Amino acid sequence: MIIGRLTGTIAALGLDHVLIDVNGVGYVCQAGTRLLSVVHAGETAVLHVETKVMEAAIVLYAFGTDEERAWFVRLQDVHGVAGKAAMAILDAISPAELMGAIALGDAAVLERAKGVGKKLAERIVLDLGGKAPPMGRFGKFDAASAAGMASMPVAAKTGPRGEAISALVNLGYGQSDAARAVAAAASTAGDSDVGPLVKAALKELSR
Repeated sequence: MIIGRLTGTIAALGLDHVLIDVNGVGYVCQAGTRLLSVVHAGETAVLHVETKVMEAAIVLYAFGTDEERAWFVRLQDVHGVAGKAAMAILDAISPAELMGAIALGDAAVLERAKGVGKKLAERIVLDLGGKAPPMGRFGKFDAASAAGMASMPVAAKTGPRGEAISALVNLGYGQSDAARAVAAAASTAGDSDVGPLVKAALKELSR
């Protein structure tokens, strides 16, 4: 059984986990500080879950957005990045920042994560550079999010960046060039709207 999303009442919070009650059944999920800072006991929440089946146990990792969950999975494609390290990275930087750091080859950004040293950060940037950003389980991200996430600077802005990169790739630009241009454009033009972001990225590519 693979659990992908849980909607229920937050029953309790721990240092690194959350207990969510779904119709009388309590699910204990591993959670990072990013999620724990915005959910509250007694409130209804939607948790995006990545299920990891191991020899001794089944572990549920919970996130406030499907984009964070998708990046959690993508990061573990890199040798040496396990669940703990992936969670630490997503606690330290948002998926939008992560996408930009990878596109620009800025490994130093990833070193802000607890337990991530220079070598691992450089490996992540090298291995994931040039690859398309991750998508949701069924081709697009689930819009539902944990209670209170709207007030938090998280991965919601990854969407326009990803769409802008796809638009540039469709125009014939390489994935790596498109990602770098979008990352550079986002730093000046912002990334709330796809149209202006694509225009700014095209200017970057024409330089």
